[in-house]
Amino acid sequence: MPEIWTGVDIGKAHHHAVVINAEGKRLLSRRIENGETELLALIGDVLAISDDVLWAVDLNHGGAALLIGLLTAHDQPVAYLTGLAVHRASATYRGEGKTDAKDAFVIADQARIRRDLGLLRPGDEIAVDLRTLTNRRLDLVFDRTRQINRLRAQLLEIFPALERSLDLTNKGPVMLLTGYQTPAAIRRTGAKRLQAWLKNRKVKGAAALARTAVEAAQTQHTALPGENLAAAMVARLAKGVMTLEEEIAELDALIEARFREHPHAEVIRSLPGMGTRLGAEFIAATGGNMGAFSSADRLAGFAALAPQPRDSGRVSGNLRRPRRYHRGLLRAMYLSAMASLKSCPASKAYYQRKRSEGKGHKQAVLALARRRINVCWAMIRDRTCYSPSLPVAAAA
Repeated sequence: MPEIWTGVDIGKAHHHAVVINAEGKRLLSRRIENGETELLALIGDVLAISDDVLWAVDLNHGGAALLIGLLTAHDQPVAYLTGLAVHRASATYRGEGKTDAKDAFVIADQARIRRDLGLLRPGDEIAVDLRTLTNRRLDLVFDRTRQINRLRAQLLEIFPALERSLDLTNKGPVMLLTGYQTPAAIRRTGAKRLQAWLKNRKVKGAAALARTAVEAAQTQHTALPGENLAAAMVARLAKGVMTLEEEIAELDALIEARFREHPHAEVIRSLPGMGTRLGAEFIAATGGNMGAFSSADRLAGFAALAPQPRDSGRVSGNLRRPRRYHRGLLRAMYLSAMASLKSCPASKAYYQRKRSEGKGHKQAVLALARRRINVCWAMIRDRTCYSPSLPVAAAA
């Protein structure tokens, strides 16, 4: 058991640190700037009190990254309490006031009292890079969806027939809208010239797309008010979607190259349905090292695939999804389970068995994801690629 505990209330520009001893007495309370010089001075002052210290923080990314990195470089153990846990714990302490100093004391005192706090483990360089790349890709995918929705709304105001005819999640229709947006312009161009224009831009299915656009243009001969400006906005939005598509493609190449450098990459990719992108998301969420998870059940709990009991009084057997879990890991396992239904007979048979037991589609896919996370944990533990006869860890 440590001699002292240091709680740090994390902020963007400044942190507040409080050091307490085994009796809960404050030995140090200081507001420090979120900069290397002041943080190193804090670490030195705390270690001068005692080198047997447990640090605790209420944030494990963002503004806390520099502090955690410095503590890791000095081989200091760091515990993590969620902001919600600190907020709830604060209500049990005397006084209703809220200050950074009080929050830092609560963090330190909770680290002193509790024995169930997990320690932060520094991820390897590849896992950290994949986390950065996959997070950025997800942001761009969301931006692309928003941009496509705006594009649809704008096109609907001037050319509803074309909006109905095009699937704007495909590259070809979006490319068409960068050059042609109004019925009159498409009719003047004609199907053959439009097809040639699309082919020059390497659009697949150019003939069918050109024919669809011309047929839509033949159904509308009225020019609506504000059509010219709206057409210019449609072209601008379409070009924005194309730019996002290019950046996503660049990120996909970076993710694939970095993912293949990870020692567990081939093991993870061997699991049916777990391609490069989902495998990268798995490593980004877990670090790719199962040392942080003592069992498949722990990993499943981290992914919200192991329901927690919510019993009270006469109510028993009430299982719910845990409130705290890694949404990125749940997403990766769910999507890989969906993909495995097309390529893995064992996954499809397990899914069908769950459906025959009365489970709905979503429940059956989640059950399959739970089983697959057992397999994935065992594969990484044993450094063994997937085979249909691979033994799995017992499900919870």
